[in-house]
Amino acid sequence: MFPVSQHLSSFWCVFSSLLLATIGPKEETVNDFWRMIWEQNTATIVMVTNLKERKECKCAQYWPDQGCWTYGNIRVSVEDVTVLVDYTVRKFCIQQVGDVTNRKPQRLITQFHFTSWPDFGVPFTPIGMLKFLKKVKACNPQYAGAIVVHCSAGVGRTGTFVVIDAMLDMMHTERKVDVYGFVSRIRAQRCQMVQTDMQYVFIYQALLEHYLYGDTELEVTSLETHLQKIYNKIPGSSNNGLEEEFKKLTSIKIQNDKMRTGNLPANMKKNRVLQIIPYEFNRVIIPVKRGEENTDYVNASFIDGYRQKDSYIASQGPLLHTIEDFWRMIWEWKSCSIVMLTELEERGQEKCAQYWPSDGLVSYGDITVELKKEEECESYTVRDLLVTNTRENKSRQIRQFHFHGWPEVGIPSDGKGMISIIAAVQKQQQQSGNHPITVHCSAGAGRTGTFCALSTVLERVKAEGILDVFQTVKSLRLQRPHMVQTLEQYEFCYKVVQEYIDAFSDYANFK
Repeated sequence: MFPVSQHLSSFWCVFSSLLLATIGPKEETVNDFWRMIWEQNTATIVMVTNLKERKECKCAQYWPDQGCWTYGNIRVSVEDVTVLVDYTVRKFCIQQVGDVTNRKPQRLITQFHFTSWPDFGVPFTPIGMLKFLKKVKACNPQYAGAIVVHCSAGVGRTGTFVVIDAMLDMMHTERKVDVYGFVSRIRAQRCQMVQTDMQYVFIYQALLEHYLYGDTELEVTSLETHLQKIYNKIPGSSNNGLEEEFKKLTSIKIQNDKMRTGNLPANMKKNRVLQIIPYEFNRVIIPVKRGEENTDYVNASFIDGYRQKDSYIASQGPLLHTIEDFWRMIWEWKSCSIVMLTELEERGQEKCAQYWPSDGLVSYGDITVELKKEEECESYTVRDLLVTNTRENKSRQIRQFHFHGWPEVGIPSDGKGMISIIAAVQKQQQQSGNHPITVHCSAGAGRTGTFCALSTVLERVKAEGILDVFQTVKSLRLQRPHMVQTLEQYEFCYKVVQEYIDAFSDYANFK
């Protein structure tokens, strides 16, 4: 057996599932790393660091970008790469070389690379880590050896992952946790496992998240049964399951202390609704105007999607005096798709200023917007706009999708129009490059959140045959206040997904 401890400072974590924790390989130890993978019959690698952080090398890239490469006597070939918002999944085929009998079998190795751990601190929310851990455990074959876990030094993030995994197992089997005791035991084997107080707190956050909300993922085939179940009254409560789910979402605290820029006196007049102001950590920043202070603010937030971070810009509908800021935002962040989910006026109230010309062209500061084409579809209008930055002397094609299927009161009667516009926007994104999709209604929360939720959920349904409406909406609400604002909108998300699934005769059509 290969003495892993001599080469890669590894150890067996015997208190949880079979895990082997190690340092991230260096250039001179990559060959040893792959020899260890082979000798331990490992089928799953968990990587909890990026290759570089703060311009410092944290781990050598021990796999080829494409094709195959030989490390020592192990040939590694890349079979598949799937990039998601919080992690990347790489599938490798490995084989020993130099065997004259040519009898050594090939093995499939899956690497789960968690990419959402920030350079400083811990992830913003444990949701991504819990999903990641579940995927790792589900994909590791029963016949395989230890799951290899590494970060850079193999103690901080690696220890955090190991402890969360072990405590979730303890929670399920013994209905209790002992974080302090477990961390003490693994630290006796390896110094500094769980390296910082923030990592220690993050473990508790992850466990609390799981305890409070559980596993809310569903296979597409079980959605209909789940919907029947959540419409039933909960014993001892006046609410049904759907109402209880939404109640949990509305109980998430809005962090008013983290909206500093939007609450500055100079910016208050730029907010359409004072309850919906972007958080500081993900607000969209636009270039400061020369000689003018407080001109980098626009009421808009970056929102993560299924495959990548900052997939959407959730914005309020521009006010008359913020149209120029809106277009500066579109230009700065290279957004080529705009989704508008409100009419200019509803129930006699102005909901959004008209930020495009009815014909010809109009200028907003340095930005000129020209209407090139307008086409009516069944439930939405498509406008092709030529947007020119006169200061840079550059132009871009922008496509606006103006949805008319949302009634002034309530929600659309069915999901057909929403499914159609989501598909049209995704097609446009493929043609124009995957820059952020700008989505707005009036306040940039209710309908905007519903669109972002559905777009994200349906993309996952197509890719995995799995959905999680609850955690998708929860994640949105952590990124912008009041996303998916009403119980009706939340229920609409479920109904549209069911309608989408019903349109296919079998699961194979999702692929």
